[in-house]
Amino acid sequence: MATSTQPQTIGELRASGYQTRTVKEELRANLIKKIRAEEELFPGVVGYEETVIPQIENAILSGQDIVLLGERGQAKTRIARSLVNLLDDEVPVIAGCEINDDPFNPICKACQLRLADEGDATPIAWLPRDRRYGEKLATPDITIADLIGEVDPIKVAEGRYLADELTIHYGMVPRTHRGIFCLNELPDLAERIQVGLLNIMEERDVQIRGYKVRLPLDVYVVASANPEDYTNRGRIITPLKDRMGSEIRTHYPRTIEQEINIMEAEAAPFAMEGIDLTYPRFMKEIVAELTHQARKSSDISQRSGVSVRVSIANYENVGSNAVRRALRLKERQAVPRVSDLPAVVASTAGKIEMDTLGDVREDKIITKLINQAIQAVFGNYFEASDFDQLVAGFERGLSVQAADSLPSMDYVNQLARVGGLSRAVDKLEGRGSPALIASTVEFILEGLHLNRRLNKDTSQGKTRYRPR
Repeated sequence: MATSTQPQTIGELRASGYQTRTVKEELRANLIKKIRAEEELFPGVVGYEETVIPQIENAILSGQDIVLLGERGQAKTRIARSLVNLLDDEVPVIAGCEINDDPFNPICKACQLRLADEGDATPIAWLPRDRRYGEKLATPDITIADLIGEVDPIKVAEGRYLADELTIHYGMVPRTHRGIFCLNELPDLAERIQVGLLNIMEERDVQIRGYKVRLPLDVYVVASANPEDYTNRGRIITPLKDRMGSEIRTHYPRTIEQEINIMEAEAAPFAMEGIDLTYPRFMKEIVAELTHQARKSSDISQRSGVSVRVSIANYENVGSNAVRRALRLKERQAVPRVSDLPAVVASTAGKIEMDTLGDVREDKIITKLINQAIQAVFGNYFEASDFDQLVAGFERGLSVQAADSLPSMDYVNQLARVGGLSRAVDKLEGRGSPALIASTVEFILEGLHLNRRLNKDTSQGKTRYRPR
């Protein structure tokens, strides 16, 4: 919003000594300030500090448009939207202009005529940076009219000639003049539309209904694409690929810690009155490890990828299952357990694509991934030999029951008569509440089962661990 101290006309703006900068100059100058001030450039983007972000910084400092290549769920759109924070807070535009014309150098015919008529008295407005971002998901049915513009029949009906530039209704790219335009899934554009975009990026002209329009747009272009499609053998024309400045490859979180940080940051925060949800560290690791197991599974298509949204949705569902149990059992503390993990089937199945032959059920593959995740995390904490005393107790006739519907105190009572378990619970920091003890006990028993130290029988949602 303009303030009383800001210039309100082109004459006042000129007298203030204001100097217009191109979008790329703005981005570069503000990036330099942020780097010097050691400010975070992309809040909420985790795991790219040593890989993707330095490449983006290089591209901006070089004044290059960028294309972000990566599978789904790799923060490509978030990065594009975050670039707005590198623009100036506000810039002056000719008031009422459809394409945010520079007061000192208008490119649309209407503003040029207005400036010739009103001169320095032409009013200006101040455009905030959040209105200088345009975004479009590329689809095969997008037309040049959507991106660039079209002849407006109403303006023609008012008496203008078709060849008159004033008849044009501008599309999304011109309306993002002096801003950032993001085109998601670039290869999905039809080839003839890619050619139109090519002209805008390089020659700065385009034909609308056979009428050649000169549009020297000041736009910073960010595109995203799947690596498989972004080749001349895929669905991208080589000349357009050649004109994109920097090609930056994104990736999934490379460590469990990074995956957990994203899960915790992105999970929907719901306050539950009377219920305290506590997530043990090992359960977070299992949820994150499940996704990492899926990303290297031969049963799942790696071409489409396994998004971090899988981790986030699973993290939410496992927590919700624990809350649901606490509500039914009237317990004040909800702590996710291994027996809550089947809740991830619903949140995983729709986000992965099977890559197996035959009629293989998704739930079986997901269960296999759950077991692999539990076994991997258990191995990070323990050796199976750590529980020789516990296993010996089972061999003497001990058995333990577990279920997602079992009250937490039942586990506390069982723990009292299970030798060799107490030290492992302490190692997992599993004391503090009955619910936390229940979660820890389930994890240890399931880990021993998956390492073939214990057997288990499951019936009607209840599990009994027994000796082999």
